[in-house]
Parts: sequence; C-alpha cells; structure tokens
Amino acid sequence: MSNRPTGLSEKAKPPRALRLAVAGSVVVMIAAGGLFYYASQNAMKKRAANTNAQTVVTIHAHACEPNDLTVAAGKNAFRIVNRSERAVEWEILDGVLVVEERENIAPGLSQVINANLLPGDYAITCGLLSNPRGTLHVTPTAESDANAKARPSMVAFIGPLSEYRVYLSLQGTALIKAVTALQQAIEAGDLSAAQAAYAPARAAYQRIAPAAQRLSELDNAINARADYYEKREQDPGFSGFHRLEYALFDKKTVDGLAPIAQRLQTDVTTLKQQLLAQNMAPEQLASIITRNMRSLGEIRSNGEEERYSHLDLNGFAANLEGTRKVVDLIRPLLAKNSAELVQKIDGAAAALDTELNGLKTDGGYRPYDQVNANQRKLIADHAKALADALEGIDPALGLSGL
Repeated sequence: MSNRPTGLSEKAKPPRALRLAVAGSVVVMIAAGGLFYYASQNAMKKRAANTNAQTVVTIHAHACEPNDLTVAAGKNAFRIVNRSERAVEWEILDGVLVVEERENIAPGLSQVINANLLPGDYAITCGLLSNPRGTLHVTPTAESDANAKARPSMVAFIGPLSEYRVYLSLQGTALIKAVTALQQAIEAGDLSAAQAAYAPARAAYQRIAPAAQRLSELDNAINARADYYEKREQDPGFSGFHRLEYALFDKKTVDGLAPIAQRLQTDVTTLKQQLLAQNMAPEQLASIITRNMRSLGEIRSNGEEERYSHLDLNGFAANLEGTRKVVDLIRPLLAKNSAELVQKIDGAAAALDTELNGLKTDGGYRPYDQVNANQRKLIADHAKALADALEGIDPALGLSGL
C-alpha cells in the first residue's frame, strides 16, 4: 500500500507567522469595514438632521412655494430649490433693506442660505423681479430675548459708523459725478466717450456696492442683470448700468439710451440720499462686506457681472477698496479683541490685491475675457478666503449672537 501523503507536507505549509499575519489582516479589514459602516451611518444621520433643520423653499417660474413661512428667531438655514428654467436669486428683505440673499441659483439645483434673524416679519423675493413676494414670519425665543438684553455697548461703534457714513457720502458724490459724465457722453451721441465713461462710473458704484445692495429696489434698478427679467435684454424693465453696458459694448450704439442714462442718474442721486438716511447696525458693517466678497468668490468671478464690457477686474478692485475701508474703520476695535484676526484679514486682502495687480495693464486692468480659468480660480479662492476671514469679525466684537 502506498504511503501517499493525504495533506500538505510540512515544507508546503505556510509559516505560522504568515498565517497569523493573514488572520490579523482579515480582522483589520473587518474592523475597518465596521468603522466605515459606523461613519457612513453617522454621516447619514447628520445629513438627515441638517436637512430637517433646513427650511425648503422651491422657486417656480412665477412664484415660490411656500410663499408664507414661519421660523424661530436666531440662526436659520433655508434650502432654495430652483425649479424654474433660469438662474434666480432669493432674498430676505426687512422693508427696503436686504437682510440676506443668494444670487444665481442655477436651474434644477439648490443652494443653502444661512441667516441670523431677529423677530419680526420680512418679505422674500421669489425669482424674477416681477414675481410676487412671499412673507417670512420670525417668532421670538428665549434665546433671542436674552441676546437682545446682552447686546454690547454701542458707544464704541459710533465712530466707525459715522466715518463710514462720511465715506458713503463722498463716494456717492463721486458716483453721481461719474454717471453724469456717462450721461453727457450718451446725450452727445459719442460712443467712444460713453464707453470710456462707463468704467469709472462702475468702479464708483462698486466701492459702495456692499452698502447699496442693502437697498433692494434701488439696487435692482441700478445694477440688476438681464437674467432677472422675463424677456432678458429685451425686457422693458431692464435698465440701469447693465442695460447701458449691453448697448455700448455689445450693440455698440448710443441710440435710445438717453432716457435710460437719465433714469440711472436719478437713481444714483436717490441712492446717495437713501444711504445717508438709513441707519446701519454695527453687525451690518461686517456682514455687508462679507456678503460682497462671498458673491465675488462664488458667483461674479465667473465673468457674468460685466459680460458685455469685460470690465470685471475694475469692479473687483473697487469692491476690495470698499472692503478695506470698513476693515480700517473697525481696526482699533479688532486690534483690542483679536490681533490674530486682523492679521488674517490683512493677509487675505493682500493676497487678493496681489492677484488683481498681476492682471493690470498700462490702461487699467486686463479685459476679463483675457483672464484664463486658472487666474479666475485664484481670484475666486482669494475672495472666498477673505470672506471667511471677515466672518470672524462679529464673534470677535461680541456681535455674533445678535
């Protein structure tokens, strides 16, 4: 009878250490799988919790649903779902003032708007400027009442707010003067002169845009793009800077622009008056420049702001100038509370400034259609970094709970 082996020879058997290593790796794989499952379940729960915490608003072609909302005071998240066929914006308005907004929500997509709301009733815009507005009711809570009582002394903010008012007055005057020059060139029928006058007028507006954009109706009349009108460029309601830009740089004509230029001149004059008539709370100083930089980083850096003239960089530089003005006004307060934050803001502003300066030409700035995708991304990234840094101002000054 043969002594044929019935199993592996001792030589053929894997070493004990290798068997242990294989077993250990199996245990590690099982453990890793368990950890991954746990993490994924945890993430799902968090997403579900975040979704539940969001108030969902769906924008249709001519209305939003629901158009009557009630939320508690404090920090709220609104998910805006665009079911229309065009990019839209959604705003929370306190009278004529914009509390929070999100522009350029693409068709079929959604975006989240975070807002820290005081008790009261607000209006909400629902897509196109011609659409009816909705209503947002914000009810008080124990926390909102406590925050109101804990509000820091406003004495320290009197100086910065007063100085910003002076800045708005001076820049408002410069805007009126620049728009008057633009209007005169149009009325004279001089296309080249009107094109040349457009850039300084836009820059003058962009320096005060953070404050101007609080005034919803006026800002729409002065600065709304064609997208927010039903018939776009052909809509009779389309006016302001971008209507002039469309004719001057796309159609290359001044024909029929005199009434539009006259209305713009009237609107910017009213804008200056309204900016000086409206009171601004301390926490709004930081929020308006943060929102403006966030808009630059997330939306306007793609080139849609000055789509006919391609003068976007002039506007970005003017936005940065207006932002730095506000930072300088509250710098003494910030230096006391958070010198590290001041350095972070200054560093982010300098990085954006350097990027823009690298695109300068002898005649000003490079046309934006000559700025490549990588350069646009760098501008966007620097603007977002500056917005992130600016968001630290309110907590540093004890205003974040308001």
